Amino acid sequence: MTEQDQKELGKTLWAIADDLRGAMNADDFRDYMLSFLFLRYLSDNYEAAAKKELGADYPDNQNEPNISPLYLWYVSNRDDIVQFETQMRRKVHYVIEPEYLWNRIAELARTQNDELLRTLEDGFHYIENESFESAFQGLFSEINLGSEKLGKGYTERNAKLCVIITKIADGIARFSTSSDVLGDAYEYLIGQFAAGSGKKAGEFYTPQQISSILSRMVTLDSQEPATGKKAKLDKVLDFACGSGSLLLNVRQQLGPHGIGKIYGQEKNITTYNLARMNMLLHGVKDSEFEIFHGDTLTNDWSVLKEANPAKKLNFDAIVANPPFSYRWEPTDALGEDFRFKDYGLAPKSAADFAFLLHGFHYLGKEGTMAIILPHGVLFRGGAEERIRRKLLEDGNIDTVIGLPANLFFSTGIPVCILVLKKCKKPDDVLFINASEGYEKGKRQNRLRPEDIDKIVDAYQFRKEEDRYARRVTMEEIAANDYNLNISRYISTAQPETEIDLAATHASLVEIEEKIKAATAKHNQFLAELGLPLLP
Repeated sequence: MTEQDQKELGKTLWAIADDLRGAMNADDFRDYMLSFLFLRYLSDNYEAAAKKELGADYPDNQNEPNISPLYLWYVSNRDDIVQFETQMRRKVHYVIEPEYLWNRIAELARTQNDELLRTLEDGFHYIENESFESAFQGLFSEINLGSEKLGKGYTERNAKLCVIITKIADGIARFSTSSDVLGDAYEYLIGQFAAGSGKKAGEFYTPQQISSILSRMVTLDSQEPATGKKAKLDKVLDFACGSGSLLLNVRQQLGPHGIGKIYGQEKNITTYNLARMNMLLHGVKDSEFEIFHGDTLTNDWSVLKEANPAKKLNFDAIVANPPFSYRWEPTDALGEDFRFKDYGLAPKSAADFAFLLHGFHYLGKEGTMAIILPHGVLFRGGAEERIRRKLLEDGNIDTVIGLPANLFFSTGIPVCILVLKKCKKPDDVLFINASEGYEKGKRQNRLRPEDIDKIVDAYQFRKEEDRYARRVTMEEIAANDYNLNISRYISTAQPETEIDLAATHASLVEIEEKIKAATAKHNQFLAELGLPLLP
């Protein structure tokens, strides 16, 4: 499938969403649209695997094209179903009974069958609790099939769902259903819904260009980035993972077998469900990822609670785009928390450093952490200055990257990327001023491929460039009271053009002579006409 086809699929789905959502706001309709796309992927993937597994025994449904071949097989082979499903769990890690497959749902919608709504309710419950080895409870919890926005009673709601699902089925029928294609469509829709959600989009979406920068940096060798990518990362973490796009970008850099396991944490329940669907839809098996619904700052995920350094989880790469300047409640108990006690607590008004220290605690010795934060973390005083100073003195801050303004749907402020390591080789800090390299857009600015390449290249080879990148010694940073404001170290002022006074004087003399000649000629015409002359 070409890139043009992928864009066309995304636009087709978005047009359907825009046309059908009616009384619903974009956020509500997003959950229906993405869930049905997810069901389509699970179904097609499962049926393709079933066809391969059953081989010649896979039924031919030419005489009954509106009935799934798998449904016909289930009817004719009841004694073999348990063994078949055991095999499917082993190979694709999940099972879907034929009555809940997308083709069956789409057929009920096309024929406006009264059982569509009940079948969907049962199917969602089945997928959440029985399809996968590890249950995905609440996966569809944000889809309220009893919502009055769909209709006042069962009949109205059923009819509305028939229209929505038929339109989606018709719209995507001619497109490929591979994980790459539907995964891209899913990401496209998330981006479109984010664009319409304004500030709320920050809860679930990191623009792909920025995700690309972080993922490319953390997959490079941490000690010698110039040598290129690591062959494999055992464990990767995003502790504020939103819809999971950052984690999937890291996986894309190394390929499907390049990461042992993906870990994500997300506080918002809707976004948490988006992330789990997004993982599965991109072909990540349920055994290859773990997404936890909980509060990062209070650290309520049991797998991260181990205080013993010998037993705690350490990650080879950590990426994060936490909420900017989030207000939190730093308590005395948190002051003794193993993540913060050596640094102190971030102020109540801005949890930026609390998020950073949380991730940094779990970073492995040979790992790289890249986190997106507001510029305030670079220069604010008080508790933040003390945290910043210790990280610098311990040699943990590797690179500071300033990005252009207005890259995010949720805020117009310029942000920075901090790259941290526990055992970095250089004894300086690399500053990159990437604030001027972008393409201006109607709503948001965009980083072009060449802008992204330039940032990653400067980081990878630690090369300096006038007005763009500079390696700064710790002595100079200390002399600046550990202030990391990029403009202190990289001048953004345009150099003034040197004026050649002799050439300028000669030019003025030439202009003066031309004025005199033109005036004399003009006066000649005036004299012939008997008019007053110019002085």
